[in-house]
Amino acid sequence: MRQAFLKQVRRYPWVTNVTLYGCLFAGGDFVHQWLLNRDRMDWTHTRNVAIVAFTFHGNFNFFWMRFLERTLPGNSMRMVLKKLLVDQTTAAPLATSVFYTGLSVLEGKEDILEDFRAKFLNTYRTGLMYWPFMQFLNFSFVPLYMRTTYTGCCAFVWAIFMCFSQQRGDGTASAALALIFSPKDKESEPEERKVHTEVKGVALKEEAVKSPQN
Repeated sequence: MRQAFLKQVRRYPWVTNVTLYGCLFAGGDFVHQWLLNRDRMDWTHTRNVAIVAFTFHGNFNFFWMRFLERTLPGNSMRMVLKKLLVDQTTAAPLATSVFYTGLSVLEGKEDILEDFRAKFLNTYRTGLMYWPFMQFLNFSFVPLYMRTTYTGCCAFVWAIFMCFSQQRGDGTASAALALIFSPKDKESEPEERKVHTEVKGVALKEEAVKSPQN
């Protein structure tokens, strides 16, 4: 199975890498929604994320990895660090910008730069705590023909955070962590309000029954 998969990647590197990247990135949105809102899945949002991932992120990453390898060949420590610097100062901000603006266009927002202005800087800073470590491993150990697939695996986790930030958060890791560690409190609030309303309704009925007797 593994050998057959690697054979397909070598034979059709563009199709295989871009397809896997797009599916993994869109899968990140699916997991994000399943974790936070599984009773009301927004498939339109998942479709929009998939469109952005397939049309831009997957394709851009595929050709970007090859450009970096031609420009800065090899996996010596010096070359790896140069690739990291170029990647995090060029590709990372571009990919983040396209994510926010692309989804805004597909969602038909009047101001397609609203999310970008509000969340780009925080998201980019958060990415600097994640991507340099992932790409260090990528540039050091992963063969070129598999680098976009590897990046897609990392992007699966990143997409969960990005989709949360786009819909609910502000691009900071603290906002995501706050939701992760306090979901039960937030979920219990509607139930508490429901119980309070029911108790209040019962009390009003009892009072209405007693009133004619008085």
